[in-house]
Amino acid sequence: MPSAYDLAESATPCEKPVLFPDRAEPGERYPVVMHTRPAAGDVAPYYFTYIDQVEGDDCLAAMTAQLDDAVAFFGGISEEKSLHRYAPEKWSIRQALSHVNDTERVFTMRALWFARGFDVPLPSFDQNIGVAGAEADRLPWATHVAEFRHVREASIDFFRNLQPEAWARRGIASGYPFTVLSLGFIVPGHLTHHMRVLRERYL
Repeated sequence: MPSAYDLAESATPCEKPVLFPDRAEPGERYPVVMHTRPAAGDVAPYYFTYIDQVEGDDCLAAMTAQLDDAVAFFGGISEEKSLHRYAPEKWSIRQALSHVNDTERVFTMRALWFARGFDVPLPSFDQNIGVAGAEADRLPWATHVAEFRHVREASIDFFRNLQPEAWARRGIASGYPFTVLSLGFIVPGHLTHHMRVLRERYL
C-alpha cells in the first residue's frame, strides 16, 4: 500500500484545434490537443473511478465547462452551511473543497512532471494529512471558492499549452503508472465525484 501522498479516496473511491469561448479571445484557438480517452494501462484501474465520470474525449473542454458551473454551485452554499458535516468524523464542506483544490494541484503537478520529461517517481499523497494540515474551517467559504477558480484556471492554462507529444508521456506516482492524458481526465473527474458527494450527502 502506498504511504504518505496517496490520492485514493478511502471512503469511496486528440488532434484538432478547439475553441474555448470562456477562456479564449474572439477568434483565438487553443493549440492542438489530444482528443482521445485514456486506455487500460495508462493508469491504475482505481483512477477510472474518476476518468469514467468525464463525458467525451476532450478533457480540456470538460475542465473548462466545469469552471463556471462549479463556481455557481459553490456560490449557492452559505458560509454557515459550508461548515456542515453529514457525520461527526466526516469532512466539512470547506474541508472537502480544500481537498479538491489541493488534489487538483497534485494531479496537475504530476502531469507537469511527466510532460516535461522528468523520470524520477513522485511520492504519494495522503489526503487526510493534507486536510488536517490545511485547517480549512478557519478560512471563509468564499476564500475556498475563489481559490478553486484560480486553481482550475491554472490547470486549464497548463493542459491547453502542452505540445501534442507530451500527452502520451508517462511516469510513476504513488507507486502507480500515469500518463499525462490520464491526469488530464482525472482532474475534472475528481471534481465531478466530489460535487456528487456534496449533493447526495451534504445538501
